Formats: sequence, structure tokens, C-alpha cells
Amino acid sequence: MTNKELLYIEDALGHENIMKTCCKVASSQLEDSTLSSYMEELEQKHTELFDKFLNLL
Repeated sequence: MTNKELLYIEDALGHENIMKTCCKVASSQLEDSTLSSYMEELEQKHTELFDKFLNLL
């Protein structure tokens, strides 16, 4: 794997981690249960994407 590809994966891991955290915070602050549930689903999706990028290493 080239240095450029490693930098891309590192950047993607950072983005997925931020999205995961934002979704978790949002789901805990939302009063609407439907939106809160949707944010929890998004958090799970970003967790899966984070794990997929991590497995590339």
C-alpha cells in the first residue's frame, strides 16, 4: 500500500470517528424518539464503515 493510500485511510478513519461521535451525541440529545432512533442507526452504520476502513490496514 502506498503512502498516499495510507493517508487516505487515516483521513477516512478520522471522518468516520467524528461522524460516529456526532451521531451518538445527537441521538442522546434528541427528544423525538424516531429521530433519535435514526441517529442510532447512523451511528451503527458509521461504526461499520470505521471497522471496514480499519480492516484495510
